[in-house]
Amino acid sequence: MRNSQTAPSKRAHSLADRILQGAQALEALTKELSDSEWKMPVAGDGRTIGVVVHHVASSYPLEIELAQLLVSGKAISEATMEVVDQINAKHALDYAAVKKQEAIELLQQNSKAASNIVRKLTDAELENAAPVSLNANAPLTAQFFIEDHALRHSFHHLARIRATLKQ
Repeated sequence: MRNSQTAPSKRAHSLADRILQGAQALEALTKELSDSEWKMPVAGDGRTIGVVVHHVASSYPLEIELAQLLVSGKAISEATMEVVDQINAKHALDYAAVKKQEAIELLQQNSKAASNIVRKLTDAELENAAPVSLNANAPLTAQFFIEDHALRHSFHHLARIRATLKQ
């Protein structure tokens, strides 16, 4: 029998489920978009809805990779908003003509992979904290980082896309 130090936790399962919840909500909205809506710029962002959906989908691996540093007690030291902005700008250029089905498939694949990794974490791993350069080197827990990035990211952009569509 595994103890609480090595057994996957209820918190990890909940985090994983909520990651999927956000991805599935974004996917459901994406499937309803017309071609003209897919190409609309997101208000306050400038990238098209299609680019933003693909951005969320393509971000899961990096977000989880960074979270795994915290899980192992290591600091996140190279990630800054300047780096994030550069990555996002390059992504917007590279995927300006992304197809809806391609973005949906990547969203499904990467959110599932991210949730599978998170689901296996223990309470002790979720509680590990280390400095995070994105957050003024504050020592953040792996759980907070997962919630603030892999989990929140889809909900954040979903809300902005919905606001854009209502204009």
